[in-house]
Amino acid sequence: MTLTGAGSPARQQLIRVLNEQLLLDHIRRVGEVSRPDLARMSRLSKPTVSLALANLERAGLIRSSGVRTGAPGRAAILYEVRPEAGFVLGLDVGSQFLRGAIIDLAGTRRAQLELRVRAASGAPERVAALRRLADDLLAAAGLTAADLTQTVLGCPGVYDPRRDALGLVGGLPGWEKPTVLTELRSAFGAELMLENDVDAAALAERAHGHGQDVDSFAFVSIGTGIGMGLVLAGQLHRGAHGAAGEIAYLPVAAAADEADASDARRRGSLEAAASAAGIVRAARRAGMRGPVSARAVFTAADRGDERARQVVAAEALLVAKAITAVVAVADPELIVLGGGVGQAEGFLAAVATELRQLAPVLPELRVSALGTAAVVDGCLAAGVDRAWQIVTAALPHLAPAELDPWTPNGTPPRR
Repeated sequence: MTLTGAGSPARQQLIRVLNEQLLLDHIRRVGEVSRPDLARMSRLSKPTVSLALANLERAGLIRSSGVRTGAPGRAAILYEVRPEAGFVLGLDVGSQFLRGAIIDLAGTRRAQLELRVRAASGAPERVAALRRLADDLLAAAGLTAADLTQTVLGCPGVYDPRRDALGLVGGLPGWEKPTVLTELRSAFGAELMLENDVDAAALAERAHGHGQDVDSFAFVSIGTGIGMGLVLAGQLHRGAHGAAGEIAYLPVAAAADEADASDARRRGSLEAAASAAGIVRAARRAGMRGPVSARAVFTAADRGDERARQVVAAEALLVAKAITAVVAVADPELIVLGGGVGQAEGFLAAVATELRQLAPVLPELRVSALGTAAVVDGCLAAGVDRAWQIVTAALPHLAPAELDPWTPNGTPPRR
């Protein structure tokens, strides 16, 4: 159906929906705001703003939160997002920890928990633990599964639509089997969103960290695994196959022994050499004995152990080589280091020293301040965006044939 003149019912309804979406976007961004302020921000007439606010309030998406006092004239009613408009569950699947949180659409965290698991846990055991974690989070928040608008799960890997399964899953045993997605959808619903864990951390960095003020940056995570989330022009770049950022497979490290070669075939040459496990192997080859961990190697290097210092220097060089490849291809404004190794004391300076000798240009380098909750925070950020699409879809919309061509799938354009 073709939209005709400005006075046609279809056109009027479309304009009303777009006005409501515009005001809702302002309220989400600003927080408490009055009708006069919304009229000024949106450049809509006050009667139009009043009608749109009434519709949004009737739909349960916003609420009046009080009045602004202390200014001349009538006290202005303030509006804010209604927290109960929706809830998002974010889950992080790691090798040794499962983490999760629930947030409402006003941005308040209702519950946050973590659960330790065995690194060797199989996929069924890990999915069962995720179910328990989700149940505990819902109980702590005083909610039921039916209250959730969206669930987002962050984990290693890339979705392969041909197999309907995850690939490139790194160190999660059995996580690449197609039955895993079947079990996850059974546990959390068919609308479950999957997000690569490092991509999720990059989303968190964009929403809450150093990425807020730049248009392009790379979040490079170095810990039990290695990965990158790349944000270009303010948007997460996934690539044609979802594999953008899988820098674990960069061929910048040669295998030092058969153990390294075997690990490289499974998880990529850079990850085999420069992840925590690679650091431990390098430390043992250098002669360090006893219980050795990546943390212990960095601590020993800080204390002046020459063997540990050489291992850390070699690690910094590997990471600098990987970052140089990223700079040469994408030229981001900023590189943020995350993960247990990436955030180690003094490591950024060591990487920067090597990078100055290698890179064609030098981006700004920062250490992430988001901590272990970064993946959960990114899942929540992605989930909140999706949840708003879901709840606003419940507002009266035009039938698909009546939609204006610039609004794909009936979703009003973002502003």
